Amino acid sequence: MSSDDVSRNDPFAQARAWLSEATKSEPNDPNAIALATVDAQGMPNVRMVLLKDILADSFVFYTNYSSPKAQEIAQAGKAAFVLHWKSLRRQIRVRGITERFDGPEADAYFASRSLKSRLGAWASRQSQPLGSRAELMAEVARKGIKHGTNPPRPPFWGGFKIVPVEIEFWSDGEFRLHDRFRWRRDGPEQAWEVTRLSP
Repeated sequence: MSSDDVSRNDPFAQARAWLSEATKSEPNDPNAIALATVDAQGMPNVRMVLLKDILADSFVFYTNYSSPKAQEIAQAGKAAFVLHWKSLRRQIRVRGITERFDGPEADAYFASRSLKSRLGAWASRQSQPLGSRAELMAEVARKGIKHGTNPPRPPFWGGFKIVPVEIEFWSDGEFRLHDRFRWRRDGPEQAWEVTRLSP
């Protein structure tokens, strides 16, 4: 990525372009992000989730709102993630403010998932102790009987938007002389300041 790319594109367009390229070369889940949060004691947590959309102003993923990640996001109001593509030797780092995203877009995304995934969302008490896999599958079957073949989105399941205040684009360089460009702003309504960083 050259300085011309940075001056010509907004960061969300750049992120969409890189993700589009990655879908052609990454063998599995090119949209997988390592999502970082902190708990009430300030202890960090990180886990892999799937980035589902890059909007004009934010990045979107979905989860169970009862999960630890959702509770930590709700408590802190902030999150960060890294999107890394080994095949392209690129990564994007994002830090930002979080917002719930559980309107019609969340309904539409939930409806687009496979039936088993939708029933699984109803059945899973995410991250809670589970006696056995058979117990989970029995609960999936019960939810199938209850909700049929077109289950609605559960009230405890939906999306989060991460509205960034900082985005860094990193591209591998020969001899570890990498290209790094940081977009930073004081708040979501402020203008971006773009800086080339040392490797």
